[in-house]
Amino acid sequence: MEVLVIIPTYNEAENVKAITHAVLDQDLDLGVLIVDDNSPDGTGGMADEMAQADERISVLHRQGKEGLGKAYVAGFKHSLANSQAGYFVQMDADFSHNPNKIPELVAAAKTGALAIGSRYVPGGGTRNWGLGRRILSKGGSFYARTILGVPNHDVTGGFKCWPRAYLEDLPLDDIVCEGYSFQAEMTYRTHKAGHPIKEVPIIFEDRRVGQSKMTPGIALEAVWVIWKLRFRRL
Repeated sequence: MEVLVIIPTYNEAENVKAITHAVLDQDLDLGVLIVDDNSPDGTGGMADEMAQADERISVLHRQGKEGLGKAYVAGFKHSLANSQAGYFVQMDADFSHNPNKIPELVAAAKTGALAIGSRYVPGGGTRNWGLGRRILSKGGSFYARTILGVPNHDVTGGFKCWPRAYLEDLPLDDIVCEGYSFQAEMTYRTHKAGHPIKEVPIIFEDRRVGQSKMTPGIALEAVWVIWKLRFRRL
C-alpha cells in the first residue's frame, strides 16, 4: 500500500467502524492502523473484528491511556517497522477530520512537504464550535507559532500527512509532549529539521457522537510545554 492512515482511539466504539470505512472508501491505495489504548467500551475488540474481515486494517493494542502523543509515537514506530507505505496520515476517529480530504493531503505531501490540514488559512475554518473554543484554539495556535517561530498558521492541528522520510528523520523516542501539544512539537521539530510544511485548508467539525477528550488541563499543559520546547535543545 502507498498510504497508511493512523487513527488513535479511546472509547470510540460509536465511531470506529464508520470512520474506518469512510477512510477505506477513498480512491487511494491505503490501509488503516487503529491504535487503541485499551478502551473500556470495547473499541479494540471492534477494531479486531474489522481487521479479521479486511486485510487493509490492522490494530495496535496498548496497555492503557497514556496520552495522544504516546499513542501516535507508538503508531508511527509500529508503522515504520511493519509497513512499506511511503506516506502516513494521522487523524482523529470522531469525524472532526473529514476523510474526504485525505487525497488532497496526500497530494500535498507528494510535493515534498509535511501536509497539514489547516483551519487558519483561506478556505479553512471550524464548525459547531462556541466562541470560547474558537478563541482558545486560534489563540493557542498563534501563541505556539509566535514562540516556536514556525511558518505555518495552524500549529496545533492534528490532521497531517507525513512523507515516510520525514518521520524517519524525527527522533521519535525524544518526543516530550503527551497531550495535544504533541501536535505543535511534531510540527516544530519538522520545521527545525529543515523540511517544508504545506497547509491544506480544512473545515474542522466538532465530533458527531461521543465525548470530547479536550479538557482545561490539556489546554493549560500546552501553555508551559511550548516554552519548554522553545528552550530545549533539539
